[in-house]
Amino acid sequence: MSKIIIINSPAQLEQLVKSTTIVVVDFHATWCGPCKAVAPAYAALAERLTDPGKMVFTKVDVDQQKVIAQTHNVTAMPTFIMFKSGTETTRIKGANLPALQSAVKELLAASGGAISSGSSSSFWKGAEVPKPYDVINSEIELKNLDCMNFNSEVGSVRILFEGSEPSTPADGDSAKGKGRGTGQAADWIESDTDEQLTIFIPFSSTVKIYQIQITSRPPTPEDEEDTEQPRRPSKIKLFVNKPNIVGFDDAESMVATQEIEIGEGDWKDGTIAINTRFVKFQSVFSLNVFIEDAEGDAEKVRVDRIRVVGEVGEKRDLGKLEKVADE
Repeated sequence: MSKIIIINSPAQLEQLVKSTTIVVVDFHATWCGPCKAVAPAYAALAERLTDPGKMVFTKVDVDQQKVIAQTHNVTAMPTFIMFKSGTETTRIKGANLPALQSAVKELLAASGGAISSGSSSSFWKGAEVPKPYDVINSEIELKNLDCMNFNSEVGSVRILFEGSEPSTPADGDSAKGKGRGTGQAADWIESDTDEQLTIFIPFSSTVKIYQIQITSRPPTPEDEEDTEQPRRPSKIKLFVNKPNIVGFDDAESMVATQEIEIGEGDWKDGTIAINTRFVKFQSVFSLNVFIEDAEGDAEKVRVDRIRVVGEVGEKRDLGKLEKVADE
């Protein structure tokens, strides 16, 4: 269920502004193309930051609520207006997502962290998402995802970016493509011929990546000593802004944007949160995640979920992405 509050009367909005520390209002119209384009990112902000009584996100249909639009002198769609302690502090005209995110960040900072970290969410997000950033998986071009050396009989690559909590396999199922012990396809992926795996992640916008969260469920206790069971990654390389998937030979020889060595103690509830060298991840249109090695002597690696955390910038046209085979 969306966390956005639909405003149906002037009195409703007035009451929210009086009773809530920070109120963000999206003035939109059903016929407005830019309104529709920015709507998913606005919904993601609401999902991440809503905290009743402290911060709420609302929408006003200007055709349905003409009195409200006139009262606040709204003449362009979309227009975002922010209220703090009953007073308008910020007004943004147009689908300027970076400006909206920046304004929200400034309000949060000025409020001294008024929004609690315990805000509820209907989606599982693995590790805690550092404020004021968001999970930006909605910006991933799923149709252009690519993955090298994954076992297509186990799970689909798209499953990595779903918001649902990954399953813990039933005993003996972890390497056999069974999800939740039902005989259905697994809701994770694993490598095929060896432990190496490359995942190509293109974005529909230029993004800033602050953190990458990777979830990998360990084997069941009964399978702990079985080297044929897939294990968690132990070494990862990140490459940004490559036009297509990076082959294994290139990934091993090229200088990575960032390299990560993972110890057993780095995993928290099955998830590792990798903070990027932020200055190198400021204008990213694609990300290659190269898993070079798995824990112990495992011959396969398993990945359940990937969440990209950061900020969304300008929309871009990726065009046709060529896939480079690993020769």
